[in-house]
Amino acid sequence: MDTCEGSPALSFMPTDSKAPQAKMTVRESCLSLIKYFLFVFNLFFFVLGSLIFCFGTWILIDKTSFMSFVGLSFMPLQTWSKVLAVSGILTMGLALLGCVGALKEMRCLLGLYFGMLLLLLATQITLGILISTQRVRLERKVKELVLQTMENYGANPMETAAEESWEYAQFQLRCCGWQSPRDWLAARTLRGSRSEEPRVPCSCYNASAANNSVVPDKLLFSQLSRLGPRARSRHTSDLCLVPADSHIYREGCAQSLQKWLHNNLIAIVGICLGIGLLELGFMTLSIFLCRNLDHIYDRLTRFR
Repeated sequence: MDTCEGSPALSFMPTDSKAPQAKMTVRESCLSLIKYFLFVFNLFFFVLGSLIFCFGTWILIDKTSFMSFVGLSFMPLQTWSKVLAVSGILTMGLALLGCVGALKEMRCLLGLYFGMLLLLLATQITLGILISTQRVRLERKVKELVLQTMENYGANPMETAAEESWEYAQFQLRCCGWQSPRDWLAARTLRGSRSEEPRVPCSCYNASAANNSVVPDKLLFSQLSRLGPRARSRHTSDLCLVPADSHIYREGCAQSLQKWLHNNLIAIVGICLGIGLLELGFMTLSIFLCRNLDHIYDRLTRFR
């Protein structure tokens, strides 16, 4: 007599044992997608950081070629080149953590990557809060710095970074002085004798109002090309100056700066929000991948 025939034990035997494996495959696929997504985007930022670093190093090493490429020597290149180089190195380091951590599935690197992004995001939020809450105090400090820079204009030929930055701001914003061109009357090197008419730097010159199709080289800050190790003494006669009653910008830079911020407020806020959301997205993906690696490994060993 066959005891197995019609046995209830056999009738309740599970027939579908592949459901856990299928669920596991879907989860693996999602984690693989997240892993390669993090790798590709961090690789892009690594290349971007490399370009920023190379650009800053180029300015630092070969200022002459950079100035001839841009056409103007408009700012303290020594400072900006170092800022670009450091920014490039930080971007490369952060992106490298994300690339290696995601590709090799290393929890320690993914956790460090998450912590760095969290620190960066917290710093940005803190700066935003401080700028918004301390705006009046910040404006007062900037005004004091600008007025002090104009008062000491040309007094120290070896320390010209602040003067060059302010002249470049006037040139770009098409303004003169902080409140008005009269702020330049406080400059000791521009006062001269009582018989001489007041003068202002060439960055105040309004070439469009003068209907000049060709602006002299001096008005394009060619006098700033003697910056750096080969800087020589600047006397009042060496400065690029124009009469204050000639064709100059009559609006102060405080008003021009407010107009620029108002016109570009949406773009500035959009860029800040975009960067913040991008960082938040990378943080979420990195911590999700980091938390699920061990769980997946445990499930894989169970079905081997």
